[in-house]
Amino acid sequence: MGHGGNNVIPNVHFRKVNGCQAGRKNRVFMRTWLDQAGRKKRRANNRKAKAAKLFPRPAAGLLRPVVHPPTQRYNMKLRLGKGFTLDELKEAKIPRKFAKTIGISIDHRRRNRCTESLQVNVERLKLYMSKLLLFPKKSGTKSVKKGDTPRSELKNVAQNTLKEIIPVPKPSLRIKSRAITSEEKEKSAYKALKKARTNKHYLGAKMKKAKEAAAKES
Repeated sequence: MGHGGNNVIPNVHFRKVNGCQAGRKNRVFMRTWLDQAGRKKRRANNRKAKAAKLFPRPAAGLLRPVVHPPTQRYNMKLRLGKGFTLDELKEAKIPRKFAKTIGISIDHRRRNRCTESLQVNVERLKLYMSKLLLFPKKSGTKSVKKGDTPRSELKNVAQNTLKEIIPVPKPSLRIKSRAITSEEKEKSAYKALKKARTNKHYLGAKMKKAKEAAAKES
């Protein structure tokens, strides 16, 4: 039997569907997942072993900053970044070399584009420093340095096993409805933008006039 046109010859591959093969080969293409429970247990054991190896340091490793992902699609979300900027460390009054020794990650390439992101990470650093306990390097009394936590506070210290050390704050995306105020009704976004554009357009001429007037007076 011919076809109505110059079409591709039908050659369907419904071979991997369960039940479509004959005899003992019926389930030969089906992939099993019989080791799911075993893998789950192994991952849990690996996490416990890693935490025990890092004790008393946090199991998550280094403290990371909170950043907004790039592109318009994801920039409303929050995630962990690579490291804190030098400006954030400076604002939190933590020396750069000291930060590396107390579990704070540093990224000298990242820049703070706004004060809001700077303040969020500065507060994160301050919160970390307020909860930080520094163990002396050795057991003797001479090994205790300035800034180390007293030994009386280091008994029965619990390890931080959280994924992010300090959890990433979840921004509230929903805004509850409310009544529009009289001030909001009087304001016009269009007029404010129009005024700003006009001021920008005539800024050069205004500066030139002011300069000429100042020159005449002098």
